[in-house]
Amino acid sequence: MTPIRILVVDDSVVIRKLLSETLSADPEFEVVGSAGDGRIGLAKIAQLHPDLVTLDVEMPVLNGLETLTELRKLYPKLPVVMFSTLTERGASATLDALSLGASDYATKPCDTGSPAVALAAIRAELIPKIKALCAQPASKLASLPPPRPPVPVRRPAQRRIEIVAIGTSTGGPNALAEVLPRLPKDFPVPIVLVQHMPPIFTRLLAERLDSRSQIHIQEGSAGVTPCPGQAWIAPGNFHMTLKRSAMGSRLELNQDPPENSCRPSVDVLFRSVADVYGANVLAVVMTGMGSDGVIGAERIRGRGGEVIIQNEASSVVWGMPGLVHASGQADAVYPLDQLSQEITRRVLQNRAAPALSPRNEPVALEHRSK
Repeated sequence: MTPIRILVVDDSVVIRKLLSETLSADPEFEVVGSAGDGRIGLAKIAQLHPDLVTLDVEMPVLNGLETLTELRKLYPKLPVVMFSTLTERGASATLDALSLGASDYATKPCDTGSPAVALAAIRAELIPKIKALCAQPASKLASLPPPRPPVPVRRPAQRRIEIVAIGTSTGGPNALAEVLPRLPKDFPVPIVLVQHMPPIFTRLLAERLDSRSQIHIQEGSAGVTPCPGQAWIAPGNFHMTLKRSAMGSRLELNQDPPENSCRPSVDVLFRSVADVYGANVLAVVMTGMGSDGVIGAERIRGRGGEVIIQNEASSVVWGMPGLVHASGQADAVYPLDQLSQEITRRVLQNRAAPALSPRNEPVALEHRSK
């Protein structure tokens, strides 16, 4: 098997050494070179032809964003993973980088006090992302079980969608920026979503999406009643769930153990949405690495809800939606540029029908006005 050739671009000698040694210890990787600034990095790409570049955000001469802008002009499909600090400035720059075409990001280990802990953090976060982004077509097919036809689900004739739940990971910020701004201002149901990101990142993502969308988007808070025309993003390092209340439902946050190595977890959110809203759920699983969302999708469809997914061609990584598809839990598959239209269509149909409880009995789900 040909190793994945990696170029490390970072102005810190310590970080370059740490990354190079950690990545080289994996037999599937070959670190072909390193660079201390963006200009040198661009020159080395031309010389070394790497399969993937790790790129620091803050560097002299050409910073990460400037380097990425030039890199994308010359190498539009070369995978790039940003390596940034877990700070507000680092998070903001990383979101800028993703919008400029970065494939993914990893956060630098900080204040660990131990090189061994730092190495373990890099191995846990960065290595799986590189392997997912650089997987060959044959490897991608081998990593997924064969697709099954959709599992038959009995859905009550009188039902309507009362909430949309979205789960996404790698490639998700750009995918969400494609879908959420296209939803109409009078979108008639609330949206709850999980995007795998650490603290600070999720708040800044919510603010950016809100500034570009007609619906209101914010980071989730405990005790909030989901309202039509609004969306809530699970905060980093917290699971977000829904619980029944006098107003229909309310958001809750917890720091229970990670599921699928994730907190927030899509499965946690999806299960709670299914338990509260029963058949009146539309779930959307978008681009992302790993299996988070498969069990939750099964719970939603088991209660009579619907699950649609992003297709492989438009996904950065088809892990999460691909596994939902392979498990037979996808009702339909759509390219990214059709998802907002399809979400709106499914929500608007049967709006005159009464909502149903999880036991398929009519129930009034009241919401606060916008």
